[in-house]
Amino acid sequence: MTKKSLLAYLGTLLAFLVLDGLWLGVLMGPTYKSLLGPLMLDQPRLLPATFFYLLYVLGCVVLVVLPSASWQRAARLGALLGLVAYGTYDLSNWATLKAWSAQLAVTDMAWGTFLTAACCTVGYLCAHRVQR
Repeated sequence: MTKKSLLAYLGTLLAFLVLDGLWLGVLMGPTYKSLLGPLMLDQPRLLPATFFYLLYVLGCVVLVVLPSASWQRAARLGALLGLVAYGTYDLSNWATLKAWSAQLAVTDMAWGTFLTAACCTVGYLCAHRVQR
């Protein structure tokens, strides 16, 4: 792994953990609890959560951050990846789960789009600092 790849991965991961932590823990935690109540665990399972973050960030770096020629392209492709990934999750849940509403699906898809765009941008900027 090159220094550029490592910086891209770590920058993207750190941004993702901070932003998603704020989203899930502070901004939307109570909303998810009220909408999904009995479906939610008291505490999230850390092993699958860790695997999700590590895997998703790997996809962001390999598919978006490293191939992008500018931070703007990283942001656009990150937004697309976020929309596709979160859309797959949310639309599947909306189609199959009674407690999953259209409002929840749209809100979560918008968040995933923004989050992935922002984190891919941060990852790109971290990776390209090594070239300066």
